[in-house]
Amino acid sequence: MEKITRRELLKRTAIAAGSTLLLSRPVSIWATNSETAKSKVVLIRNKDLFDVNGNIDSKVCESMLDEAICTLTGKEKAVDGWKTFIKPSDIVGIKTNVWNGLPTPVELNDILKDRVMQAGIAADNVGVDDRGVKSNPVFQKSTALINIRPMRTHAWSGVGSLIKNYIMFSDKPSDYHTDSCSVLGSLQELPMVKGKTRLNVLVLFTPQFHHIAPSTFTEEYSWKYNGLLVGFDPVAVDTVGLKIIEAKRKDYFQEDKPLNPPAKHIAVADTRYHLGTSDPAKIDLVKLGWDENRFV
Repeated sequence: MEKITRRELLKRTAIAAGSTLLLSRPVSIWATNSETAKSKVVLIRNKDLFDVNGNIDSKVCESMLDEAICTLTGKEKAVDGWKTFIKPSDIVGIKTNVWNGLPTPVELNDILKDRVMQAGIAADNVGVDDRGVKSNPVFQKSTALINIRPMRTHAWSGVGSLIKNYIMFSDKPSDYHTDSCSVLGSLQELPMVKGKTRLNVLVLFTPQFHHIAPSTFTEEYSWKYNGLLVGFDPVAVDTVGLKIIEAKRKDYFQEDKPLNPPAKHIAVADTRYHLGTSDPAKIDLVKLGWDENRFV
């Protein structure tokens, strides 16, 4: 039988307690690169994401997400990476986005659900929803959330972002539309949300970089970027996504063309609500895969 000294026992107890704490606290607190004191964000792109008919290749999509998770967590296998932030006793809500102009690809929803189940969660304890989250039994009981949505320009908030994606947890979304939706960071304080987010995935398969009218999608102003941004810090992920959108706008219009309205809610989520960092100097951006016209 192994003999354990009192010092070793205390050390092991502290490590176990720390692991439990990581899984129960908001990601903006624990998901920082401890060596660099930066929020780690993974950008992965693949030029073969779409097949010859313009459809998403689910195998390529799966490979992209798995590689991003391995890079984000430092694990060799994606399932082991998932197990660092999802525990078998969790009830997991995958907050997707169903806006008909640019919805979260069903392939990604399915892959996320599959990976959560591989991490040890029963199928009945995993839900995927958007506009029905408040009445969804899984989300009502959830202990963990995965936040996923496509990136696009938005008539009220500048861009539709991960921070904005939680607006459907509110009783009255219109309450968050004033001042360019600058108060969106306060959504993280809602009881169904607070402290539960374990992973953020910003989809840039075909992001929209400009729009003509509210709630409209124009193919002319979207492009095949073939990318995913993945991280624990939603503000850092949104910050990188915003930079890509801004760079694409400058490239397309051949001049600086600021978003109208500005996407001020991202910076405010940092400075007022302290949900993460919007300072590029504090973001550890890891770039994987296809680098042509990366814009960041």
